[in-house]
Amino acid sequence: MAFSFTRPGKQRVDLRTVDRTVAALVLPEAIFKTSPWQPRELVETGLRQWLRCCGAAIRDDQVIGMPSHAVDEAWHGFILCTQLYATFCAQAYGRFLHHFPEGVGESTQDHGTMVEQLGRTVVAWTLVARPDEECVLWDLDRKVGVENAWGVDARHVAAVEEQLRRTSSI
Repeated sequence: MAFSFTRPGKQRVDLRTVDRTVAALVLPEAIFKTSPWQPRELVETGLRQWLRCCGAAIRDDQVIGMPSHAVDEAWHGFILCTQLYATFCAQAYGRFLHHFPEGVGESTQDHGTMVEQLGRTVVAWTLVARPDEECVLWDLDRKVGVENAWGVDARHVAAVEEQLRRTSSI
């Protein structure tokens, strides 16, 4: 899954604004119609973490990969609540966050492999995570019982985080 990102000349995304907007977001039941997995609170946490990661990706002009099928379904449900979604995007990102399913629209550009996109999701997470906050996205599908679970292997997460630590210490 991909989405449109910053274009030159557009306002930069403020991650504090994204965080506040995501925290204040009231998610109606309709969002979860196609995301029936339980516990719902875990899927909701994953969706909120994903929306925060999107803010970092937009700000840094990156395309990130979706690590959870359950969260992806909830995001689709959110997008279908068009007025709520458009208002959220305007408040959080300063513009509409378009979704381009695989093979459609701007996502057909070469944004790297899904492994690379998921690596950028890990990077985005490091930029938005609160102190001591655990990312539920990496293995959420397994925890909620999604058949053919998506996810990011813990070794890949650790390798990306280690590379970031090495890069930031240079």
